[in-house]
Amino acid sequence: FEIDPVTMSLIVVLVCFLLALAAFAEAKSATASHILVKDEAKALEIKESILQGADFAAEARAHSTCPSKNKGGSLGTFKPGQMVKEFNDAVFDESNPIGDVIGPVKTQFGYHLIQVSERS
Repeated sequence: FEIDPVTMSLIVVLVCFLLALAAFAEAKSATASHILVKDEAKALEIKESILQGADFAAEARAHSTCPSKNKGGSLGTFKPGQMVKEFNDAVFDESNPIGDVIGPVKTQFGYHLIQVSERS
């Protein structure tokens, strides 16, 4: 069984392409902000306020129990697996549109309202 040089070149190119594609697929990241509160009722109240026009960052500063509240709830950019599972799943779920307020999402820390500003 022999492979001619042209076929071998095509195989090498294809393998390189597939490896690059796999690396690109794994290089996901997201940029998000959140508001963390102790109970679901408070989270729902804040979410309604945001849906009625309140600023997400201002609500984070006023209500969040996370130190990120000092940055308007900004968590910066992170990769899959860097946050707790429930939070991670909500952020990287493509069915949650960029800019929408997601949640409340319950984690071991409390209830989160999440706003994803970028996903790649």
